[in-house]
Amino acid sequence: MPEIVAVQSAVIPAPPHVVYGIIADYRHSHPRILPPKYFGELVVEEGGVGDGTRIRFDMRSFGSMRTFRANISEPEPGRRLVERVVEPSLVTTFTVEAMPSGAGETRVTIDTRYVRGGIRGWMERLMAPAFLRRVYRQELAKLAEEARRR
Repeated sequence: MPEIVAVQSAVIPAPPHVVYGIIADYRHSHPRILPPKYFGELVVEEGGVGDGTRIRFDMRSFGSMRTFRANISEPEPGRRLVERVVEPSLVTTFTVEAMPSGAGETRVTIDTRYVRGGIRGWMERLMAPAFLRRVYRQELAKLAEEARRR
């Protein structure tokens, strides 16, 4: 089965440690960067910051609201954070990289990958990448706003 992939990046006008701190803080900061048009409540079930955090969140897509559970890991603390949705199996990676200009800017990439078969998988391969990139553009804009407030 082919993999479904959605990737979106943006340059955030803040240093990497500030940006990563916002993304990794699921109790306070991360909920502020979720576009309300697409996301409902985000609940921290365990932990709250970075590795070992477990969350539950609601997401609206294609006319319906679904609840997901995810486990958070940090394969590269300060640079890469991974959300693994339990069911369906779906992985979203946030990568935070300092811009080489040294101007205190950060490139953030949100990358979601999953496999889905059958007719539903065929439909999702057609529609989900564009939908998720639209969601992520809004999320990255809200991340930039949150970083500016700091």
